[in-house]
Amino acid sequence: MASLLPGLVAAVIFTLAFEPISQPQGYHLFADQRIVLQIPHAGDVLTNLALIIAGAWGLWFVSHPPLYRSAFVDSLESRNYWWLFIGVLLTGFGSAWYHLDPDNESLMWDRLPMTLVFMGLLAAMISERVSLSLGRALLGPLLLAGVASVLWWIWTEHQGHGDLRWYLIVQFYPVLTMPLLLLFLPAPYTHGGYYWGVLAFYVIAKLMEILDHQIFDLTSGIVSGHNLKHLFAALAIVLLVIMLRLRKIRA
Repeated sequence: MASLLPGLVAAVIFTLAFEPISQPQGYHLFADQRIVLQIPHAGDVLTNLALIIAGAWGLWFVSHPPLYRSAFVDSLESRNYWWLFIGVLLTGFGSAWYHLDPDNESLMWDRLPMTLVFMGLLAAMISERVSLSLGRALLGPLLLAGVASVLWWIWTEHQGHGDLRWYLIVQFYPVLTMPLLLLFLPAPYTHGGYYWGVLAFYVIAKLMEILDHQIFDLTSGIVSGHNLKHLFAALAIVLLVIMLRLRKIRA
């Protein structure tokens, strides 16, 4: 349980120390403005196919008990990953919809399913590293908290004082907590090191997002940072599925 506390403390400090954070409108001005086959912002739209494929693969895996029988101590654990992968699949569609015409309203449909990914992964890590019963009990509340954070953000935007703080906590709390769980709590499974690869690909994806315009300029308009963000995020999910396929329950 102690491994869950630093992230909670950081979340409380973040909430108290910062005023509400609205969505910068410059966020919607992505580097890739190309039109391909009459698809606007084609690079950012089409690279979401990678997320859709990765999410569908993971969802297929956890929907077939004969495939995942050796991946979970309790079959109910697969529910965490079911929500995670359905979130990835829906994020692919939601992100593609958003990038067709980027604004706050369409961004909501990108962020809502992303919270299923973050909270599904957190519930999975708690189930594996802390307590199976605790992870099972927290799955529903965590998913609701994730969805509520996006609904709160879009509602406050409509009120003229957008507040992204809760969504940022939902996004980054699992990332802050995951290394502590991996370092200090053992798991009943083999191949736990794959989680470090998942975390690394996610961090790279965020860096690609930040360097969107710089990468587009550096590659002479061939690929943008946001294009690469989608691809690295998909690679993180692929690595997660591979881990589930390979891992075994320890004796």
